[in-house]
Order: sequence, then structure tokens, then C-alpha cells
Amino acid sequence: MEPVVFDKPLKIDRRPLWRILADRTLRYQVIAALLVVGGVLFCFAPPAGLSHQGYHSLIVFGVCVVLWVSGLVPLAVTSLLAMAAIPVLGIMEAKKTYALFGNEAVFFILSAFVLAAVMTGSGLSTRLARAMLARFGSTPTRLALTVFSLSALLSFVMSEHAVAAMMFAVVVEIVRSLDLPAEKSGFGKLLYMAIAWGCVIGGIATFLGGARAPLAVGMLREATGLDFTFFEWMAAALPIVIPLLLVGFVLLLKLFPRDIASVESGILFLRRQRLEMGRMSFNEQIVALIMVLTILAWVFLGKKLGLASIGIFAVAALFVFRVVSWQTIEEYVNWGVILMYGGAITLASALEKSGAAKWLADSVLAGWLDRPFLVIAAFSLLSLVLTECISNAAVIAILMPVGMSLQQSMGIDPRVMTLTIALPAGLAFCLPMGTPANAIVFSSGVLKMREMVLPGALIMTLAWLLFLASAWLVWPLLGLHI
Repeated sequence: MEPVVFDKPLKIDRRPLWRILADRTLRYQVIAALLVVGGVLFCFAPPAGLSHQGYHSLIVFGVCVVLWVSGLVPLAVTSLLAMAAIPVLGIMEAKKTYALFGNEAVFFILSAFVLAAVMTGSGLSTRLARAMLARFGSTPTRLALTVFSLSALLSFVMSEHAVAAMMFAVVVEIVRSLDLPAEKSGFGKLLYMAIAWGCVIGGIATFLGGARAPLAVGMLREATGLDFTFFEWMAAALPIVIPLLLVGFVLLLKLFPRDIASVESGILFLRRQRLEMGRMSFNEQIVALIMVLTILAWVFLGKKLGLASIGIFAVAALFVFRVVSWQTIEEYVNWGVILMYGGAITLASALEKSGAAKWLADSVLAGWLDRPFLVIAAFSLLSLVLTECISNAAVIAILMPVGMSLQQSMGIDPRVMTLTIALPAGLAFCLPMGTPANAIVFSSGVLKMREMVLPGALIMTLAWLLFLASAWLVWPLLGLHI
């Protein structure tokens, strides 16, 4: 009998048994401790000025914050737990609680995800990327600029996550065709960083770059009845986006030198890929037409017809023309995100209707945030920092209820407060976990952590200063007064 040969030597854990068990059950210990602390808090009487419903909603909110930040359970599961806990604890009636899940923002997010999935699945977005790069990327600088600009512009009309994934695949092809050495080529790093920064900056320009903007606007609508049109949001965001794109590309050129003289082999490869794809198919033409008509309808008819209604009609049209199947939609759409946003809107409404958010704002924050512009600066900076560590949707779910209550006592336009939280929540430049765009680029193995963090910290600081300048100087011209 031949002896058994192991590919890797066996490692024996010689630690005490209690330490092994403690390490392997840490997740359950934390969840159990969280439940115990929550149960103990429920036994206490609410603080002065806070109702029992408000006190209970704050406890649920605190538990959700811990779960969102720690990632012990998926974001969607945390939101669903919050929805179940709200009626069980008597904070709101079950009928009202679950009705909030039908918020217009949820269905707009769903329709935007479906449209982005169809653009990706049909090959239209990849065709557009290859055509633009082959047409405008004749030199190293122009190729990098095209990657950067195309990532930003596509993020105006698609989820930045989908754009990053699509552009990443195209750039990998270019890098291989140029035979750039991994971890040593400054130009290769420049191309990958151009994807990340382009997607992040372009993703805040409209409602379509990410679901955080519709989520924040949905919370605004539930709390105040006010709303943003597609054009109004874009008009408020572009004074930040356009300068940030210009400054961002100059920074990338300075930080990541172009160490090649020609990109001819890469352009030739892209042209061959375009020829292999052939002419634009009927399905791609239909998708392009529906996308153009949908965006025009969102801009000019969004306030009258509703963004969600227009999006749903567009999705129905895609199925009428049979350019997509339901199986494709199931593969591309992140249904967990839809559940997370519905639960976040419900929890925010519970905090607002129970008076918990107002009590928290008046008792904790109003004392040291005594000026409207100071409130704007503090909340925008907090949103910017938090979004590097946790999901931007979680950032909005945490900050929006408090911000909506604080703006009442400070006399701030609630739409300004919504922008203050939602726009910085999309500007995660430093860490891979800040946004999937960063994670996708970092997964290439070309970039070191410091090569993402240090430039990211610089552009993040500039983004915050641009945000404050826009809020102070530009937004009042648009009727958005602090």
C-alpha cells in the first residue's frame, strides 16, 4: 500500500480548546451580545422628551447600525429584520410598515438596475466602450483620458458598478495587448485608476449612477413631501462633478507617469475586437433607442409622470420587443440591494414618525452644530468618511433620519440636507471596500494599497472642498438655500 502524500503539510492548532472555540464562534458571540444589550435597553424607561415608540425605534436603529457596519449579516437581511421588528415592537402598525416598502424610489431603483443589466447583457455598452477607445485613444494620454471620461459618462446613465466591471474587462484586454509589466507599469496603473475615479465621480451626477440618490430622495419624500426632478439633481451635482473630473485627471497624470511611447498595438487589438463583433444587432439598436427615450423622459417628464413610472414603462418595452429574457434579469439584478433600500426607507420613516430622529437631533447634535453651514460641513464630511468603510446605502440610512430632523430646527432646506448626505456618500476614493468600482480595480493586482489610499485621500479632500464651495456659492442660484 502506497503512503498518502499531501500537497501541503498538515498544521496542528496547538492553542487551548477554549481559544479555538472562541475564535470560531466570535460571530455568534457578537450577535448574542447585541441581542442581550438590546433586550436590556428595552427594560429601561425612555429618556425625557422621548416616547416609548421613539425609544424602541432608536434601539432598533442602533442594532441595525452595528449590523450594517460590522457586516455580520447581509445588508438586505438587516433591513428586513428592521421591517419585521417595527410592527412587533409597536413602533408602527404592520400595514403602514410594509406599505412603505412600496416607495416609488424602490421601483425606480429596480427599473434602473434592469436597464443597466440589459445594456450590459446585450453587448451595447461593451461595443460603445471599444468604439470610443479605438476612435479617441491614439496616444497614451488620450487613451487614459478616454478611459477616464468614458467611465464617468457611462456612469451618468448606468450603475457605476456595472460600468466598472465592463470597463475593467476592456482595459485588461488593452493592458495585455500592450504587454505592460504587472505592478511596474505606471501607465497600466493609470488606466485602472482612471476606471475607478471616473466611475466614482460620474456616479454621483444623476439618479442612475447608483441607488443611493433615489434612496435619499425617497426618504426626503417620505419625511417632507418634497422631491427632486432628474434635471434638478443633475444641476446640483454637476458643479461638483465637472471640476472634479478636470482636477482628478490632472492628478492621475501627475501621480502615475506614462512610461510608454505608443499604444498602437492596443488600438489595433480593439479594432480587431470591433470587427469580430460585427454590425450592431437589432436588439442593440432597440436597447439604445429605449435608453435614449427613457433618459429624455426622465429629464423632461419626470416630475409629471414620475421617475419610477417611466422606468417601469421602459422595462416593459424591452420585454415587448423581446430584447431581454427574465432569466437574464435575474442574473444581473442585485435583488438584495432592492430589499436593503426598502427596509432602510421604512426604518427612516419609523424614526421620523415616532419623533426619535427629532429628539436625537435636538438633544445630541443641536448643541454643538449651531450654524447651518457648520451642519452642512459636518454631515458632508461624516458621510464622506463613513462611505470609505461601509456601504453608501448604509451611510444614507444612518444619516438621513437625523439630518432630516436637524434641518427643521436649523431652518435648512431639506433638499440641501439630502444633497449634503447623498452626494458625498458616493465619493469613496481610498479603500477597496468603499465601492465595488474600487474593489474591481484593486482586484487586478496591479495596484498596491498605498497607491490607492494616498491619491484617494487627496482627491477626497478636494472633493469635500468643492462640495462646500458649490453648496455656498452655486446652489443658492438654483434655489437651494442653506
